[in-house]
Amino acid sequence: MSVLLEQQQKVILNLRKEREKQGLSQLELALRANISQNMINYVETGKRTPSLDTLLKICEALNISPASLFLDTNEEKEKAKDTIMTLVQRWM
Repeated sequence: MSVLLEQQQKVILNLRKEREKQGLSQLELALRANISQNMINYVETGKRTPSLDTLLKICEALNISPASLFLDTNEEKEKAKDTIMTLVQRWM
């Protein structure tokens, strides 16, 4: 899998997690962001790549920084840490 595709999937996953964390439906987010519900669905399913304008509208509606969508989750950090520790222990 390419780095670009991995990053796109991470952004999509983080976006959906943030929406769900805030208890919003796709429709509620769409209304807040002033974009169509279909667009939210297309973005979350990876069928469409949002424009910068659309991504910024979504982030504003969620009251989050766009940068937060590109960050690793704590789960991913812990998994990476466990993998590294396993490798280190194997070579000791």
